[in-house]
Amino acid sequence: MTTATITTTRQSTPSATPATSATSAMPATGAVRLAHGDGWFTVCDRGLLTPGRGVSVLLPDGDQAAVFLDRSGRVHAVGNRDPFTGAYVLARGLLGSAGGRPFVASPLLKQRFDLATGACLDDEDVSVPVFAVRVE
Repeated sequence: MTTATITTTRQSTPSATPATSATSAMPATGAVRLAHGDGWFTVCDRGLLTPGRGVSVLLPDGDQAAVFLDRSGRVHAVGNRDPFTGAYVLARGLLGSAGGRPFVASPLLKQRFDLATGACLDDEDVSVPVFAVRVE
């Protein structure tokens, strides 16, 4: 598990730049940046990500994000905490898709979380935070 420290806390996505589209691939190289408030923060180099695997990113407030490179070359980021168990494990989850939407399945109880919206596909009352991502 790779951990990077960034100077941000989890907040809403800047309105000027949308979150990663489920239909567009990102550049194969460059810095992966997560949105925070009205700024963007570098978390790692795109070349360090492995398709189908996640890495956890330690946030300065002690929270974590899980960053994924899907097999189509898109980078996604969601909160790393599994809301069903409280464990910070989503970066270790399995990637898949349901109805053409990418998800991560928790490695513990296997609930699936939509990587674009954070919604739990198995319990509509539960979700994880989503971070807008870009590669520059």
